[in-house]
Amino acid sequence: MVETLTALPLVMPPVATGLLLLWLLGRRSPVGQALDAAGFEIVFTWKAVVIAMAVMSLPIIVLTARAGFEQLNPRFEQMAATLGAGPLRIFLTISLPLAGRSLVAAALLGFARSLGEFGATIVVAGGIPGQTQTLSVAIYNATELGRDRDAIGLIAVSIVIAFAAMFASNVIARRRPA
Repeated sequence: MVETLTALPLVMPPVATGLLLLWLLGRRSPVGQALDAAGFEIVFTWKAVVIAMAVMSLPIIVLTARAGFEQLNPRFEQMAATLGAGPLRIFLTISLPLAGRSLVAAALLGFARSLGEFGATIVVAGGIPGQTQTLSVAIYNATELGRDRDAIGLIAVSIVIAFAAMFASNVIARRRPA
Protein backbone atom coordinates (compact mmCIF):
# COMPACT_ATOMS: atom_id res chain seq x y z
CA MET A 1 0.00 0.00 0.00
CA VAL A 2 2.76 2.45 0.95
CA GLU A 3 4.72 1.53 -2.18
CA THR A 4 1.68 2.22 -4.37
CA LEU A 5 0.94 5.55 -2.68
CA THR A 6 4.57 6.59 -3.08
CA ALA A 7 4.50 5.80 -6.80
CA LEU A 8 1.20 7.57 -7.54
CA PRO A 9 2.75 10.93 -8.56
CA LEU A 10 4.72 9.06 -11.22
CA VAL A 11 1.57 7.94 -13.03
CA MET A 12 -1.01 10.58 -12.11
CA PRO A 13 -1.35 13.77 -14.13
CA PRO A 14 0.86 16.40 -12.43
CA VAL A 15 -2.02 18.90 -12.41
CA ALA A 16 -4.13 16.38 -10.45
CA THR A 17 -1.32 16.00 -7.92
CA GLY A 18 -1.10 19.79 -7.69
CA LEU A 19 -4.84 20.05 -7.05
CA LEU A 20 -4.58 17.42 -4.31
CA LEU A 21 -1.75 19.39 -2.71
CA LEU A 22 -3.78 22.60 -3.04
CA TRP A 23 -6.77 20.96 -1.36
CA LEU A 24 -4.55 19.48 1.34
CA LEU A 25 -2.55 22.64 2.10
CA GLY A 26 -5.15 25.29 1.24
CA ARG A 27 -6.71 27.41 3.99
CA ARG A 28 -10.04 25.57 3.81
CA SER A 29 -8.60 22.14 4.65
CA PRO A 30 -7.96 20.95 8.21
CA VAL A 31 -4.22 20.76 7.46
CA GLY A 32 -4.23 24.23 5.92
CA GLN A 33 -6.19 25.66 8.84
CA ALA A 34 -3.72 24.14 11.31
CA LEU A 35 -0.78 25.52 9.33
CA ASP A 36 -2.45 28.94 9.13
CA ALA A 37 -3.11 28.94 12.90
CA ALA A 38 0.56 28.09 13.48
CA GLY A 39 1.59 30.99 11.24
CA PHE A 40 2.73 28.94 8.26
CA GLU A 41 1.69 30.10 4.82
CA ILE A 42 2.35 27.44 2.20
CA VAL A 43 0.17 27.90 -0.88
CA PHE A 44 1.59 30.34 -3.48
CA THR A 45 4.95 30.62 -1.70
CA TRP A 46 8.38 29.16 -2.36
CA LYS A 47 7.51 26.47 0.20
CA ALA A 48 4.74 25.24 -2.11
CA VAL A 49 7.30 25.00 -4.92
CA VAL A 50 9.56 22.84 -2.77
CA ILE A 51 6.67 20.62 -1.63
CA ALA A 52 5.34 20.15 -5.18
CA MET A 53 8.79 19.32 -6.53
CA ALA A 54 9.48 16.93 -3.65
CA VAL A 55 6.17 15.12 -4.08
CA MET A 56 6.65 14.78 -7.83
CA SER A 57 10.25 13.54 -7.39
CA LEU A 58 9.48 11.17 -4.53
CA PRO A 59 8.72 8.09 -6.68
CA ILE A 60 12.06 8.30 -8.49
CA ILE A 61 13.96 8.89 -5.26
CA VAL A 62 12.24 6.00 -3.48
CA LEU A 63 12.66 3.56 -6.37
CA THR A 64 16.35 4.38 -6.78
CA ALA A 65 17.06 4.25 -3.05
CA ARG A 66 15.14 0.99 -2.73
CA ALA A 67 17.23 -0.57 -5.49
CA GLY A 68 20.36 0.48 -3.59
CA PHE A 69 19.18 -1.13 -0.36
CA GLU A 70 18.08 -4.29 -2.15
CA GLN A 71 21.60 -4.76 -3.53
CA LEU A 72 23.13 -4.90 -0.05
CA ASN A 73 24.53 -8.17 1.13
CA PRO A 74 22.36 -9.09 4.16
CA ARG A 75 25.27 -10.98 5.72
CA PHE A 76 26.82 -7.69 6.90
CA GLU A 77 23.63 -6.79 8.76
CA GLN A 78 23.34 -10.32 10.15
CA MET A 79 26.93 -10.21 11.43
CA ALA A 80 26.31 -6.87 13.14
CA ALA A 81 23.16 -8.28 14.78
CA THR A 82 25.12 -11.33 15.93
CA LEU A 83 27.62 -8.98 17.56
CA GLY A 84 24.80 -7.28 19.47
CA ALA A 85 23.99 -4.23 17.33
CA GLY A 86 20.36 -3.12 17.40
CA PRO A 87 18.29 -2.39 14.29
CA LEU A 88 18.91 1.38 14.39
CA ARG A 89 22.65 0.98 14.80
CA ILE A 90 22.75 -1.60 12.00
CA PHE A 91 20.86 0.76 9.74
CA LEU A 92 23.02 3.80 10.56
CA THR A 93 26.41 2.09 10.55
CA ILE A 94 26.00 -0.72 8.01
CA SER A 95 23.04 -0.29 5.67
CA LEU A 96 23.09 3.47 5.21
CA PRO A 97 26.82 3.76 4.39
CA LEU A 98 26.68 0.78 2.02
CA ALA A 99 23.67 2.25 0.19
CA GLY A 100 25.12 5.75 0.28
CA ARG A 101 26.03 5.92 -3.41
CA SER A 102 22.51 4.89 -4.38
CA LEU A 103 21.04 7.49 -2.04
CA VAL A 104 23.16 10.26 -3.56
CA ALA A 105 22.22 9.04 -7.04
CA ALA A 106 18.55 9.03 -5.95
CA ALA A 107 18.81 12.61 -4.69
CA LEU A 108 20.42 13.75 -7.95
CA LEU A 109 17.75 11.99 -10.03
CA GLY A 110 15.05 13.56 -7.88
CA PHE A 111 16.63 16.97 -8.36
CA ALA A 112 16.83 16.43 -12.12
CA ARG A 113 13.17 15.37 -12.19
CA SER A 114 12.11 18.38 -10.16
CA LEU A 115 13.67 20.74 -12.70
CA GLY A 116 11.06 19.74 -15.24
CA GLU A 117 8.11 19.89 -12.87
CA PHE A 118 5.39 22.17 -14.17
CA GLY A 119 1.85 20.91 -13.53
CA ALA A 120 1.79 20.45 -9.77
CA THR A 121 3.98 23.48 -9.18
CA ILE A 122 1.86 25.89 -11.22
CA VAL A 123 -1.31 24.77 -9.42
CA VAL A 124 -0.08 24.90 -5.83
CA ALA A 125 2.50 27.70 -6.11
CA GLY A 126 1.57 29.70 -9.19
CA GLY A 127 4.21 31.34 -11.31
CA ILE A 128 4.93 34.55 -9.43
CA PRO A 129 8.14 36.04 -10.89
CA GLY A 130 10.86 36.31 -8.26
CA GLN A 131 8.90 34.24 -5.76
CA THR A 132 7.50 30.98 -7.10
CA GLN A 133 8.50 30.98 -10.76
CA THR A 134 10.49 27.86 -11.60
CA LEU A 135 12.63 27.23 -14.66
CA SER A 136 9.80 25.31 -16.35
CA VAL A 137 7.28 28.04 -15.62
CA ALA A 138 9.71 30.70 -16.87
CA ILE A 139 10.15 28.77 -20.13
CA TYR A 140 6.38 28.51 -20.51
CA ASN A 141 5.86 32.22 -19.75
CA ALA A 142 8.58 33.29 -22.20
CA THR A 143 6.99 31.14 -24.90
CA GLU A 144 3.51 32.50 -24.17
CA LEU A 145 4.81 36.07 -24.45
CA GLY A 146 6.56 35.33 -27.76
CA ARG A 147 10.01 35.76 -26.24
CA ASP A 148 11.46 32.73 -28.02
CA ARG A 149 15.07 33.86 -27.56
CA ASP A 150 14.58 34.01 -23.78
CA ALA A 151 12.86 30.61 -23.83
CA ILE A 152 15.75 29.09 -25.80
CA GLY A 153 18.25 30.50 -23.30
CA LEU A 154 16.28 29.04 -20.40
CA ILE A 155 16.01 25.70 -22.20
CA ALA A 156 19.80 25.70 -22.64
CA VAL A 157 20.25 26.34 -18.91
CA SER A 158 17.77 23.54 -18.18
CA ILE A 159 19.64 21.11 -20.45
CA VAL A 160 23.01 21.92 -18.85
CA ILE A 161 21.69 21.49 -15.28
CA ALA A 162 19.74 18.31 -16.10
CA PHE A 163 22.68 16.81 -18.00
CA ALA A 164 25.07 17.55 -15.13
CA ALA A 165 22.69 16.02 -12.57
CA MET A 166 22.06 12.91 -14.67
CA PHE A 167 25.74 12.48 -15.50
CA ALA A 168 26.74 12.82 -11.85
CA SER A 169 24.01 10.38 -10.80
CA ASN A 170 25.21 7.79 -13.33
CA VAL A 171 28.85 8.20 -12.33
CA ILE A 172 28.06 7.89 -8.62
CA ALA A 173 25.70 4.94 -9.06
CA ARG A 174 28.18 2.98 -11.20
CA ARG A 175 31.31 3.72 -9.19
CA ARG A 176 32.62 0.59 -7.51
CA PRO A 177 33.30 0.73 -3.79
CA ALA A 178 36.94 1.14 -2.82
